[in-house]
Amino acid sequence: MTTMTDPVRYERRDGVAVIALDDGKANAVSPALVSALNAALDRAEGEAQAVLLTGRAGRFSAGFDLSVMTGGVEAMRSLVRSGAELALRMYGFPRPLVIACSGHALAAGAVFLCSADLRLGAQGPFKIGLNEVAIQLPLPVFAMELARARLTPRWFTQSVTQARIFDPAGACDAGYLDETVPAEALLDSALERAARLATLPDPAFRLTKERERGATIAAIRETLVADIAKLTAPVPG
Repeated sequence: MTTMTDPVRYERRDGVAVIALDDGKANAVSPALVSALNAALDRAEGEAQAVLLTGRAGRFSAGFDLSVMTGGVEAMRSLVRSGAELALRMYGFPRPLVIACSGHALAAGAVFLCSADLRLGAQGPFKIGLNEVAIQLPLPVFAMELARARLTPRWFTQSVTQARIFDPAGACDAGYLDETVPAEALLDSALERAARLATLPDPAFRLTKERERGATIAAIRETLVADIAKLTAPVPG
């Protein structure tokens, strides 16, 4: 059964909840996308043994919606806060969460990659990384700490402070992705991996994941309110 919750599509394949981001454009992280993705995760948590998150062909996510980010400080802070909470939810999700990165993944899209358990990427001329500094935005603490937890240490500074952007092969070396596959094989490969992870027994998986990631989540939550309060809206253009 397939249902639509714009801009998110939800389908259950055996024990795997397949969640596809598709706003018809760049899959910008907007209030509507955050709400819809949280609703999909609510449903998956109740009926699936694993989650597979993907995007539209050529686009995973271009990051936070710039129309909101440049629309005023309070709207921008609200969106970043809700996006941070979503990323933390994904990072600590009690079921295995696999991302099939179908194309470009920038800014918040790259943060989502750092929040998943397993990341497969489509091969192609795609851009992946945290580009905030390059567009005159200081990287929020939550994004930096999720990156610190998942990126290869030798690429960390270039990735967060120097806004280094990678192609999919480079993103594997940097730690945004775990492996790449041909674009036409991405969904099937990711489904196979998600189904395999779905067989891991609960509560052993859930409790071990809590122990692996709990300290990072707690540290981010301690700083989140103050960090968001420091953010200022970017200048349009």
